[in-house]
Parts: sequence; structure tokens; C-alpha cells
Amino acid sequence: MNLWGHFCTINHHKWLVMKHCFRLGLYWRGLTHDLSKYSPSEFWPGVKYYQGNRSPNDAQRQAEGCSTAWLHHKGRNRHHLEYWIDYDPAGTGKLIGNKMPLQFVAEMFCDRVAASKVYKGKDYTDASPWEYYDRGRDHYVLHPETRKLLEYMLITLRDKGEDEAFRVLKKEVLGR
Repeated sequence: MNLWGHFCTINHHKWLVMKHCFRLGLYWRGLTHDLSKYSPSEFWPGVKYYQGNRSPNDAQRQAEGCSTAWLHHKGRNRHHLEYWIDYDPAGTGKLIGNKMPLQFVAEMFCDRVAASKVYKGKDYTDASPWEYYDRGRDHYVLHPETRKLLEYMLITLRDKGEDEAFRVLKKEVLGR
């Protein structure tokens, strides 16, 4: 159990996402990002399973068979692709990813960059968010347009750096 470590980690992550969202003109998204992490449903499992170098949700999932903190979190935070998964309205019975509004795709990008910075620390590079995404991308349930935009932003970050990625996202995608 590491209350202080978990508290500092989520605050550091939230600060980085807020800074990135502000850079894009997404002030409300930055201010309200991940507030549910301070709720008892998410905070206390985070304290119990804190490790400092990866999400405590993974450790809770391994120990208990599922992460109740993650189930709570993804249902309340629209910047997570899992928030947008629903049954196909065509009646196929399959789960599909619905198209995410641009502001939430932008926040998701900021979230992935910040999480990589927090967990990789001094080993972070602009390729880190792409590498993390790429390891799991085959199982992500995403709308094709959302996937294309997220991958474009992560590859722009990887290949052209943070300043260019944020410039493209702000000007060309969000039109700000």
C-alpha cells in the first residue's frame, strides 16, 4: 500500500494532461481530466496496487481477475476508447467502436502522451506512446475514423516530435 506514491502519480499525470490540453485550447477537458481517479472506487484500489512504473489497474486485474477501478473509470471518462464501445445498431450482436468527438480523441492523445511520460520517466521518447499503442492495437475496438486520427497523431509525434504533433492537432484537426 502506497498512498503517497499513488497520489503523487495521479497528480503528476493529471498535471501533464492538463498542460497538454491547455496547449490545444481544451481548457475544460484539461481541468476535468480523470477526476474520477480521486473517487474511493478508483483511489483505494490504486493505493493497494500501486507500483509506480505501470497502471495499478493491471495489478488489480491480475490479482482479482478484473479491475473494478478500471471498470468505474472507463465508464466515466469519455477520452477512453472503451467508453465508446456499444453493440452494433444493425443487430449483429457484435461490439463496435463508435466515432469519438474530436475533443475526446485529442484528450486521449494527451492522456497517452502523459501516461508514457509518467511511467517511462527518463526513458520516455516521442516514440513511447506509439510503441505502447502498437503493442495492443490489434485488440482495440475503435471506429475506423477514430483509429485513423489517433494513429496519425501518434505517428506524427513519433516521427516529427511533440511541437509538430501538437501544432497539427491544434490547427489541422481541431481548427483552433
